[in-house]
Amino acid sequence: MQYNLKAPDRLQTTVTLPASKSISNRVSILSALAPEAAPLINLADSDDGRALQHALRSADETVDIGAAGTAMRFLTAYFAARPGHTRLLTGSARMRQRPIGLLVDALRGLGADITYTEREGYPPLRIVGQRLRGGEVTMDSGVSSQFLSALLMVAPTMERGLQLRLTGATVSETYLRMTVGLMRRFGVVVEESDGGRTFRVAPQPIRAVPFTVEADWSAASYWYEMVALARDTTAAVELLGLTPDSLQGDAAIAALFERLGVRTTFTDRGLRLDRLPSHHLPERFTCDCVLIPDMAQTLVVTCAALGLPFRFDGLQSLRIKETDRLAALQTELRRFGFVLTEHDGRTLQWDGTRCPPEAAPTVATYDDHRMAMAFAPLALVRPGGVTIAHPEVVTKSYPRFWDDLRAAGFRF
Repeated sequence: MQYNLKAPDRLQTTVTLPASKSISNRVSILSALAPEAAPLINLADSDDGRALQHALRSADETVDIGAAGTAMRFLTAYFAARPGHTRLLTGSARMRQRPIGLLVDALRGLGADITYTEREGYPPLRIVGQRLRGGEVTMDSGVSSQFLSALLMVAPTMERGLQLRLTGATVSETYLRMTVGLMRRFGVVVEESDGGRTFRVAPQPIRAVPFTVEADWSAASYWYEMVALARDTTAAVELLGLTPDSLQGDAAIAALFERLGVRTTFTDRGLRLDRLPSHHLPERFTCDCVLIPDMAQTLVVTCAALGLPFRFDGLQSLRIKETDRLAALQTELRRFGFVLTEHDGRTLQWDGTRCPPEAAPTVATYDDHRMAMAFAPLALVRPGGVTIAHPEVVTKSYPRFWDDLRAAGFRF
């Protein structure tokens, strides 16, 4: 299946955003570890969210989480720390190519019984649940903050608790901060020292608390992109459910898009996006995305569509996402005539170099929801619209994305 999108003459709409997938997954694990139940309201209704919820409820020995990377990391720790059950944790073909050795090694050092059933260092995993003895772990934080979050969330259940020391530059540190903040809301005492490089969690109960999940800033980023690219200078989009005091690191997108001509105004319902009058783009856009790697595709495609040279650093984690996002961005933007260059697996830039574009490019999405959503707004700058292959991939995080575009006047 593929969609050809054409843009509306005027972009003015109100959008009810999906709930934050990152918060939903974390509070689901914390709630499952609590001895009592409390209501969780507005959990993310997405493929990833449903995969995690199903796994937490299922009594089946084999748990297949598909392409849900966060669920794979969090459930590895969760199942390892839950006595009395043996699980075979597996996923999609791409999931079985995503490394998990650092997390498994750390859990084994804390007393976990985990074995690889196929390739060393990669899922599937056979996990025999037991109460972990805990102790001290030193971990390279430069690969995935989800490994760190997985360890911290199960730490209160360990016999000796956990002391976690970090080495290297932390990738996606805002997600680690989200985890710690949510643990504290569930009554867990998390001590920090060494400038946030060491975490201590003593054995303690996790308190069951009612929790309402806020809207997703990652989903909001695509609407920021649309307002930035809209030819109509009166473009205005209202996004419901967002707050200025969010736990989500991707809330940084508001300040970044102000540099691209989009104004954010918070309201009692969420926020409103408008074009800044008489705004002049910078000569070059630079940003270190190490704290917000999921925003890289949105920002890269926006800058290219605006003809704005850019350099984005801190992209090393994009290699192990749903696809190799560094390679995918270069391949797909080349279809539109943009020649990007990559450096050291962590930097992507465009200096204005162009090549002949394809006459009617079709964007490949690589089973990656963010590829589909980041490229869809190109319909606003192309007279013939834009064609997206396998548009169904958006169900991973934003199932209503295409419906919301239709409601905004996009034609399919």
